[in-house]
Amino acid sequence: MGKGIPRTDVLVTLMGSPHGSDLFTSVLRLVEELLRQGAAVQVWACGYATMLTQEGLGESKPRNLADWSGDYPSTVSVIRGLLAANPGRLHWYGCRFCSDERGAVAHVPEVRLRAPSAFAENVAAADKTLFVGVL
Repeated sequence: MGKGIPRTDVLVTLMGSPHGSDLFTSVLRLVEELLRQGAAVQVWACGYATMLTQEGLGESKPRNLADWSGDYPSTVSVIRGLLAANPGRLHWYGCRFCSDERGAVAHVPEVRLRAPSAFAENVAAADKTLFVGVL
């Protein structure tokens, strides 16, 4: 098991652009269901997926022209809510290299950035690893 990486049932590795498809929504649904069933989960965000946990996203998405009065949570708000509701069972990691490469350096404090060389420790700490997105 990796040093400082808690043992989990599943590691979900989120790769690629999160807004080009239903990729991020599918991962959130999967993570929510795994947690509901009692699993311990870690998520490793890589590539443009590291943009999901930026402090600058705020609590709400920009206003929707189709529903001007609606208020929809931002990705970081949803992730923070999941982390707060599942302490010790959900861990969110971001690839430091991918974050730096994209200028995504202001993550919320709940997200732990790690070097890509440390990814093997996350894999070793999980019983199962699932890659979602592009490589």
